[in-house]
Amino acid sequence: MARELRIEISDEAYEALQHAAAAKHVAAEDYAGQVLHADLTRARFLDGARLAVAEHADAFAARYGRPAAGGTEAA
Repeated sequence: MARELRIEISDEAYEALQHAAAAKHVAAEDYAGQVLHADLTRARFLDGARLAVAEHADAFAARYGRPAAGGTEAA
C-alpha cells in the first residue's frame, strides 16, 4: 500500500530535487520517493549488519583471531 507524505523543503532543496529528477527523467515527487526508499533500505541493512557483527563477533574472533594493533593493514 502506498502512503502520501507531505514535507516542507527549502526552495533551494526543491530546485536541486527537480534537477536531479530531470536527469533521471522522472517527476520530482517520484524521485524523492525513490531516494527516501533507498535511504531507508540502506539504514535497515546497516542496522542488520551491526546486529550480525554484535551477535557473531566473539565466535568469529575465536575462530580467526583478532586484528593486530591498528587493525587496518591487510595480510
